[in-house]
Amino acid sequence: MLTTDTSTVHCPKCLAERPDKAQECGRCGIIFSKYKPLTAKSRFSPSKQTFTQSEWFLTAKQWLVESDTTAESMTFYGRALVFVAMIWWGWKFIVTPLETNCTGESFLHLINLPFHEAGHLIFIPFGRFMTILGGTLGQILMPMICLGTFLVKTRDPFGATVALWWTAESLMDIAPYINDARALDLMLIGGVTGKETDGHDWNNILTMLDLLDWDHRLAHLTYNLGIFFMLGSFLWGGILLLRHYRRLSE
Repeated sequence: MLTTDTSTVHCPKCLAERPDKAQECGRCGIIFSKYKPLTAKSRFSPSKQTFTQSEWFLTAKQWLVESDTTAESMTFYGRALVFVAMIWWGWKFIVTPLETNCTGESFLHLINLPFHEAGHLIFIPFGRFMTILGGTLGQILMPMICLGTFLVKTRDPFGATVALWWTAESLMDIAPYINDARALDLMLIGGVTGKETDGHDWNNILTMLDLLDWDHRLAHLTYNLGIFFMLGSFLWGGILLLRHYRRLSE
């Protein structure tokens, strides 16, 4: 949408600021004079919701994709290497049933563990239930915080795709834990199973919520949500890499 600012206008396609007298956007090439009639028409359209959705789409596109303007070749090769690792490792998790606890036995489980344990400590002031749930929350919130930081602070969408992948992996890492709520067969940090102690986090959580019989369904829901986010990270990262490659060719 064109603004009425006296000194600059915003391109309706890429939202870049341009001088008021500019005939077209130097970044994406859209011609302002051809766009103005459409803008005026949509401004008085009875479907206000359509305009709002379009505005949200343009903003999301700017933050998630177009804010990445890096054109360095070494950065591209580094990103490509990371992306291949994400695909290879992530696909292994996707095609492996959660009952095998593949994610829990991977190296990344050791990365998640400190944030899981820290979550228990952070949520102590909120009572026993939140203290128990805090381990899972800490494990999921940390990669989500990284995702937000990459998008808002450093404006690095590709870094955000890696954080989204990590979020997905954390969800898939938690799923076998939920699935074991009744069986209590998983080995815990102390070298004992839940049967040999007073249970574990998700045994206690689901017991307190009177949802213990739902453990397998909740576990599969969590695992599938992780798969969905992981596939999303593949798609998002692939789009950014393709755009980066095109910038190298220009």
